[in-house]
Amino acid sequence: MSEISMSESPHLQQIDLTTLNLQQLTILKQRLDQELEVFQGSLQTLKVAQSKFQESGSCLDKINPAMNGNEILVPLTGSMYVTGKLADTNNVLVDIGTGYFAEKSVAEAKDYFDRRVAYVTEQMEKIQQLGLDKCKVRDATADVIEMKLQSQGQKEVPEHA
Repeated sequence: MSEISMSESPHLQQIDLTTLNLQQLTILKQRLDQELEVFQGSLQTLKVAQSKFQESGSCLDKINPAMNGNEILVPLTGSMYVTGKLADTNNVLVDIGTGYFAEKSVAEAKDYFDRRVAYVTEQMEKIQQLGLDKCKVRDATADVIEMKLQSQGQKEVPEHA
């Protein structure tokens, strides 16, 4: 596995790792490690978003017309809430991003959150696949580094004997 190729990605090219010197291989491995860290961070962020969308969707299941006029806690920040009364159990305000809200029916809001969960899940799967591909390349690079280090060690042994 001294050659790496990602034919599905047109912007990547095939490289014979054995033609690279140790310094180039080390730099490549470090770069791949950094990219894998970025992928892990992105996955964590997407997991948080996914769970928030799922939680919002499940909260909508608790809203029914009999709750009209009930007291609820309204979040002002992540840790501060004020009491309020539920005035309309048929429509909700949905945070659609960057400070914008849209009024939707409960069914439309559920559909919105289901679509967001599906989209985020799809993005997570894409990043996981990219991460697996990068991991394979990193492992192949580490193998070639080890092979070159061993061959250098074998060349040096006869000189000292």
